[in-house]
Amino acid sequence: MILAIAIVVGFQEEVEGKVNGFAAHLQIVNYDNNQSYQTGPVQTSQVPVVRISETPGISHIQKFATKPGMIKAGDEIQGVVLKGISNDFDWSFFEKNKISGTRIPLDSTRSDQIWLSEQLSEKLKLKIGDQFRMYFLNENEKLPRIRQFSVGGIYRTGLEEFDLMFVLSDIRHVQRLNSWQENQVSGYELFISDMDRLDELESAVRSEIILAQKEYEPALHVVNIKRKFPQIFDWLDLLDMNVWIILILMVVVAGFNMISGLLVIILERTQMIGILKSMGAANASVRKVFLYLSVFLVGKGLIWGNILGVSLCLIQYYFKIVQLDPTSYYVSTVPVKLSLAHLLFLNLGALTVTMLMLIAPSWFVSRIAPEKTIRFD
Repeated sequence: MILAIAIVVGFQEEVEGKVNGFAAHLQIVNYDNNQSYQTGPVQTSQVPVVRISETPGISHIQKFATKPGMIKAGDEIQGVVLKGISNDFDWSFFEKNKISGTRIPLDSTRSDQIWLSEQLSEKLKLKIGDQFRMYFLNENEKLPRIRQFSVGGIYRTGLEEFDLMFVLSDIRHVQRLNSWQENQVSGYELFISDMDRLDELESAVRSEIILAQKEYEPALHVVNIKRKFPQIFDWLDLLDMNVWIILILMVVVAGFNMISGLLVIILERTQMIGILKSMGAANASVRKVFLYLSVFLVGKGLIWGNILGVSLCLIQYYFKIVQLDPTSYYVSTVPVKLSLAHLLFLNLGALTVTMLMLIAPSWFVSRIAPEKTIRFD
C-alpha cells in the first residue's frame, strides 16, 4: 500500500510538472484565440501584471508568443511551434531537463539561438552550434518567411508530444514574424504554488482581468491547464481509482487473514476462556484480551511493513533502480513521492479498518460455555 501511494502520487506530480512546465498552470490570451498556436496579439498594457503577481498563490508570471513553423535541416523537415520567451522567463523547468547547452541570451540584442528537444535534434541530425532554417507562413502572404537559427541548447522531458512540438527562441523573432509591435505578445503564463487552488486562482485572475478591461480593447481569456489538456489530466485522475482499488483489496486481504488468525487463537485458548468465565470474567473482558492481542499482532505487522515499504521507496528515490520507457510512461524511472501525512493516514486507516473487522469474530468468545470446556478437559 505504501508503494502504491508513493508511486502514483510521484507519477502524477512528475507528469503534471512537465505539462505545466511547457504550458503553465494558467494562460492569459486573446479571447478570439482557438486551439491553434497561431495566436492573436495581446497588448502588454491590457494585463495588470503587478496586481496579478501580488495575488496570493501566484508564484510567477511571464509573457510568451508562439508561431507555427517548419524546420529544414539538410534533407529532414519537421513541423514545430516556435515559442518566444523574454527575460522574465523562468528557466528552472528546462534547466532541470537540460541535456546540454546554455541559456538563450535575452538582452538588448536579438538572439538567434534556440532550444530544441533531444528527439528533434536526433531526428533532424542537429547538435549544439549547428545552424538551420525555419519557414513560416502568414495570412495573405504567398511566400514563406525564412529565419536562420543555431542550436543553443538541447532538452529532454519525456513528454514526446511536447518534445516534438516546442522550440524555444527569443520572443522578438516571433513578434517580427507576426508583424507585431514590441508591446504585443501572445499572452502571459502564470505559475501557481498549489495545484489544488487552480480553479480558485483562475477566478481571481479573471476578476483582475475584467476590472482592468477597457471598452475599446479586445477581450482577454484565462485558460486553465486542465481544460487545455483534458486528456492528460483525466488520465492522471483515473490513477486515483487504481490506488483505491489496491488499498481496498489489501485491507480486505489483511482483515480476513487477521480474522482467521483470531479464530485460531480463540480455538487454541478455549480452555483458558472457560476457566476465566468460571472465575467470573465477563464476555466483554475476555473479548478485550483477544482484541488487545490482535492490536499487538497488527502493530507488529505494520512496523515491518513500514520499514520495508519506506526502504524500497528510498532506494528507488536515490538510486533509480526501476527504469521505464519514457515514450510510453513519460518518465525514465519509477517516480516516488511519500509524505508523512500519507504514511500516518495509511497506518491509522489500515489499523482501524482491520480492528473493526475483528470485532465480529471476537463475539465467538461469548459462545463458549465454561461447563463444556472444563468438562471436556
